[in-house]
Amino acid sequence: MMRQYELVEKVAAYKPELDEALLNRAYVYAMQKHGSQKRASGDPYFSHPLEVAAILTDMHLDEATVAVALLHDTIEDTDATRKEIDQLFGPKIGQLVEGLTKLKKLDLVSKKAAQAENLRKLLLAIADDIRVLLVKLADRLHNMRTLGPMAPEKRARIAQETMDIYAPLAGRMGMQDMRDELEQLSFRHLNLDAFETITARLAELKERHEGTIAAIERDLTAKLKENGIQASVSGRQKTAYSVFSKMQRKALSLEQLSDIFGFRVIVDSDEACYRTLGIVHRTWPMVPGRFKDYISTPKQNDYRSLHTTIVGPSRQRVELQIRTKDMHDVAEYGVAAHALYKDGETSGAVHLSKESNAYGWLRRTIELLASGDNPEEFLEHTKLELFQDQVFCFTPKGRLIALPRGATPIDFAYAVHSEVGDNCVGCKIDGRIMPVVTELANGDEVEIICAKGQIPPQAWENIAVTGKARAAIRRAARTQIRKQYSGIGQQILDRTFARAGKMYSREALKPLLGKLGHREIEDALAAVGRGELKPTDVLRAAFPDYQESRAARAAEKGEDEGWFNLRTAAGMIFRVPGRSKAKARTNGRAIPIRGAGEDMPVRFGPDGAVPGDRIVGIIDPGKGITIYPIQSPALTAYDDEPDRWVDVRWDLDEAMSERFPARIMLSAKNEPGSLAEIAETIAINDANIHNLSMISTAPDFTKMVIELEVWDIQHLTQTLRQLRAKPCVADVTRVNG
Repeated sequence: MMRQYELVEKVAAYKPELDEALLNRAYVYAMQKHGSQKRASGDPYFSHPLEVAAILTDMHLDEATVAVALLHDTIEDTDATRKEIDQLFGPKIGQLVEGLTKLKKLDLVSKKAAQAENLRKLLLAIADDIRVLLVKLADRLHNMRTLGPMAPEKRARIAQETMDIYAPLAGRMGMQDMRDELEQLSFRHLNLDAFETITARLAELKERHEGTIAAIERDLTAKLKENGIQASVSGRQKTAYSVFSKMQRKALSLEQLSDIFGFRVIVDSDEACYRTLGIVHRTWPMVPGRFKDYISTPKQNDYRSLHTTIVGPSRQRVELQIRTKDMHDVAEYGVAAHALYKDGETSGAVHLSKESNAYGWLRRTIELLASGDNPEEFLEHTKLELFQDQVFCFTPKGRLIALPRGATPIDFAYAVHSEVGDNCVGCKIDGRIMPVVTELANGDEVEIICAKGQIPPQAWENIAVTGKARAAIRRAARTQIRKQYSGIGQQILDRTFARAGKMYSREALKPLLGKLGHREIEDALAAVGRGELKPTDVLRAAFPDYQESRAARAAEKGEDEGWFNLRTAAGMIFRVPGRSKAKARTNGRAIPIRGAGEDMPVRFGPDGAVPGDRIVGIIDPGKGITIYPIQSPALTAYDDEPDRWVDVRWDLDEAMSERFPARIMLSAKNEPGSLAEIAETIAINDANIHNLSMISTAPDFTKMVIELEVWDIQHLTQTLRQLRAKPCVADVTRVNG
């Protein structure tokens, strides 16, 4: 384990004017707090934050970042508090340590949601200070290096999370060396057989081609020197995971890969990069389609280099990366290579560089946090952006827009501006009108055709690739639905206030919003339109002394215009929140109703509902309203879509002679006459069998589902009670979902 003075010496080697006292305090405090704690391997726990600090010193980061690394687990795993760390090390370091602390007591419904919330918190902390990310990645790297003693299930979970989130996040921040190691370690734990097979083959290839690699390094260096260019040439071999992923992605065998070995050529200037490229192409044949200029058009993580593939001296393909020393530092260490994070400033936040493409991506990702998406959606969209390769497209004015591969003009429009995306009605690609679902390619010039008042179709959410576009499309859909409900609410309040002889206006609602529990007028109106807020409650909030008349009380109970009847063809009536007059359709016939803005079909869910059930309606766009019993498990699928719920009630005509659907599951003895006895019992109780299906048959019992038609809940309960009393029936229950 590294000693205190050794850590100080490592930092002093690249930062002579360091705050030595800060490092000493952090070292001693963390050691005391972790005390006798042990890791799963049996090592002292303090060895972990110390190794994380050592990883950051290899990146030449400032002493404040190294101190945060020493302290990063104190709040989470010891009795240390944020207040105590603020007092000893300053509020900035306290803020960084807290940003790295996991969420411990969240009442979340799934591990996936917990993972997403942790990622949310991490990215918000990174937005304030990028050093949070550097410490977090170093923390994950050391955990992956020491994952062996963990239980197999935990190893697999942590490795998968690293592969899904942290490795690509390191790549997006330009930290390629760290990404490679994180992927390699994760690959080993997730697919050990493939890891060992490919590693062994790569070792064989390296031994076989060792002389060739040395010869290429020597020949290339000599050729450049002849032309007056001082260059450092080094060969490298792809990692096992990068080989495996390319084999999977392109369906190739190991023997078919042409770029297992590559060479880096490091020169002094941008000009020397292009001169080197010209010398290489004049000396050896270039492989067509394999040249990429990331100097004039950097990657989104700030990576800059020239890439080319040539047919080398031994007639084999050789991949070359040509870059300067500064480009190489950024390629290896990403954001950690920027002097911005090594200035030793500990009193204020380390701000995001406006020139950095990596931070541009980070800012766009953090924009999703404000869009109100649930945690799982945020995690899904972040993964999408982390994993995608890129295409570079241009606006008609020449602005460069970087998008994930597979992006469409819809994504392009939202990348330009959210308003452009919302108003998009078409596009031109390279001057030609094309469908908005066209997949964009590198170099495309895209012009978005807009129309004011346009609303993005909800189907676009399934076409868009970027999280920003998907979130904006959902947001526009929610806004439109809220607008529709607020219009309904406005009409209901107009009538309610007019009936009471009171003046109503939208502006009069402003001072009442606090009482009504809403922030905006539109929200309050939409709540009235959905039936969540009673119009008489709004009236009483505006006029506390108002005495309700009988008519007003009747309206509140649904006996007047506050609620309207929705009648099906068979005669059953539902009560729905007040809307305009229309006709509903069910079973192909039109029925006059009051309560919908257009023809609205009404149907039951697959397991039916009977009078006496508490029921709810779900709006199916384009299909009408589907009625479910309130206890139906099928309703859980709509928990996150409150705008689709409609309050409905039974309002039956006593003279109506109509049965209603209900489904029961019955387990009967497998003996002659059982089915006949069950059918007779149902018939005696004046119920009707609409359908019957056998689920499973065993030597002793048969399980079946029977679709009944009954008068109401009492009739159904009586029928079930009579069936349970039969000796041939082992069990019978009603099925809901």
